[in-house]
Amino acid sequence: MKILVAVKRTLDAYVKVRIRQDHSGVDLTSAKMAMNPFCEIAVEEAVRLKEKGIATEIVVVSVGSDKVQEQLRGAMALGADRGIHVQAGDDLESLNVAKLLKAVVDKEQPGLILLGKQAIDSDNNQVGQMLAALAQLPQATFASKLEIAEGRATVSREVDGGEQVLSISLPAIVTTDLRLNEPRYAKLPDIMKAKKKPVDIFTPEQLGVTVKQHLKLVEVNDPPARKAGVKVASVAELVDKLRNEAKVIA
Repeated sequence: MKILVAVKRTLDAYVKVRIRQDHSGVDLTSAKMAMNPFCEIAVEEAVRLKEKGIATEIVVVSVGSDKVQEQLRGAMALGADRGIHVQAGDDLESLNVAKLLKAVVDKEQPGLILLGKQAIDSDNNQVGQMLAALAQLPQATFASKLEIAEGRATVSREVDGGEQVLSISLPAIVTTDLRLNEPRYAKLPDIMKAKKKPVDIFTPEQLGVTVKQHLKLVEVNDPPARKAGVKVASVAELVDKLRNEAKVIA
């Protein structure tokens, strides 16, 4: 079975975000970039499935500028066999990314498509669901456990108040949650081998996709500073403040 894994280049999770002076977006000048953490989990799960003998090939795909090849090579150092780079802007909205990935799915015909549940930059949590709708494939989101057997995927996902278990037929789309696994670190020999693994490059035009802008980013601002807390002398005073000042209880 071939597994297709989508990965995204994002700002490193441990880097402090800086807003541009004109509030047009996040300042990425000299910023450290990395693979989206949820995408790392998707790659790790694909590699584990290959180690179990369930997957025969892992293909990683990323949409963006030439810089995304760094993340593709990183995924191949972790165990992916080859990469696909769709040359496009780094700030494409979710629907455009889903359409481009759908074209790649049609081309590759994978048995399983893995994506991170969301990217830590835009935090939209949309591409996996949009891709499933466009490709007309079953989907299971926020996977905390994944098992493949007899042409079906059994996915456990945490929901409010408990756990939900889904059984879906393959091919299917699964988006990964933090609890699914812990990604490994790439070894130096694997990093060197990844440099020789093939990466196919396509443009949206070659994939038959027209990129259209549907959304306009108006402004980006830092979150408001958190107000200092206050101490109360009694439970009665706390209830009074919650009711009359914060107005969070009736």
